[in-house]
Parts: sequence; structure tokens; C-alpha cells
Amino acid sequence: MGRIGGNISGVIQPKTTGEKNFMGEADVIWQDAFTQRGWLGLQSVDSKRTFNTKLEESTHVFLCDFDAGIYALAGQDTRMILKGFVYDVLLIDNPDEMDEQLEIYLKRVGAWNG
Repeated sequence: MGRIGGNISGVIQPKTTGEKNFMGEADVIWQDAFTQRGWLGLQSVDSKRTFNTKLEESTHVFLCDFDAGIYALAGQDTRMILKGFVYDVLLIDNPDEMDEQLEIYLKRVGAWNG
């Protein structure tokens, strides 16, 4: 591990539900699960040739070393905190199932105030 490196660290937070509030709704809890170092790149937001909706919606991609724990979060409601911004995780890809790197496709949703 440690082959890719990176210039920023991102915090990966899966969504869990807590106790019910006074209205009977489950509270949303975002818990830090992993901190990973990698590279954040801007995606083209107007690509007309992308047929996969999740990739078309993505604004950024985070490239990092493979981590089985992070890859296990694929398909779950997850977000990342990077450089003061919150990103929804749209897709976690292990290219060609080589277990060498992860490509995490993100959509910026706002500023981090935590």
C-alpha cells in the first residue's frame, strides 16, 4: 500500500440512523469510518457521452490506494469531507478488480461546517 499517495486527506462517512426524535423520525448520523490520502480531480460536468447516470452526475473523482474496508461501503449511503466541502459518494470503483486503487466518484453538495 501507499503507492498512490496524494496531496489531500479525505474523511469517509457512512450514514447510519440513530434513535427516533420527537416526531418519530430516525436521526441521521454521519460517523467517520476512514481517512484516506489521495488525489481529487474535477470531472467534466457536461459530458454527453457518458451513459452511466452516476458518473454523469459526478463533479469530482477521488483517486486513492485500494482499501477493502472502503470498497465494502460501495452501494451504501456515504459521503466524504474534502478540503472543507461535503461530497456525496456516487460510486466506489475498483478498476478491473485489481485491488490496486479506488476511484471514488463524488458530487459536491455544500460546505463543511463541522
